[in-house]
Amino acid sequence: MQSITDIAAEIVAREGGYVNDPDDPGGATKHGVTIHTMRRLGLDLNGDGTVDATDVQQLDRAQAVAIFVEHYYERPGIDRLPQVIRSSVFDMYVNAGAHAVRILQRLLVDMRIPVEVDGAIGPQTIAAAARAAAAAPDHLADAYGVARRNYYYDLADRRPASRKYARRRDGGKGGWITRAEEFISPRYHLTAAQHQQRTAAWG
Repeated sequence: MQSITDIAAEIVAREGGYVNDPDDPGGATKHGVTIHTMRRLGLDLNGDGTVDATDVQQLDRAQAVAIFVEHYYERPGIDRLPQVIRSSVFDMYVNAGAHAVRILQRLLVDMRIPVEVDGAIGPQTIAAAARAAAAAPDHLADAYGVARRNYYYDLADRRPASRKYARRRDGGKGGWITRAEEFISPRYHLTAAQHQQRTAAWG
């Protein structure tokens, strides 16, 4: 079984290096850590009294892994969720914050397990997730991964500037979709034709 540090290192590798895409609300980002996160944590790496894009550029992989483990895994309480979904929820939390938890909570509601959809992992969500994992251990991880994928498509439906993250220029699956499908069994992956059909309305 992988350690959480190993999983965090995989997320860092998946996120890639420094980017500052004007279409990305996260702003300047390196290894998946945004400038907003660095400002919240007060990470003035060059010691000039401000946290700006220069500090983001100086962030190294080890620092990013440490940030993810502490602030995106342990503090939100992902370590208290069933093992079968921890990696996927963790990966999604790095990518989308509390939306990762809301996706899980909505899924639990769809499974007729009552839980408040508030984006926070508390005793109610922990108990509900454990109940779902016990009832459908082979289903929960795939169901959550599919819900993640749907979230990305729906977000791109609403926000045209984000469509490039869900669909490549050649029409294939974008990074968001392939990222979600890394946590879904191959039998539930969309075919190229299904993906194209889902995104056809984007023009």
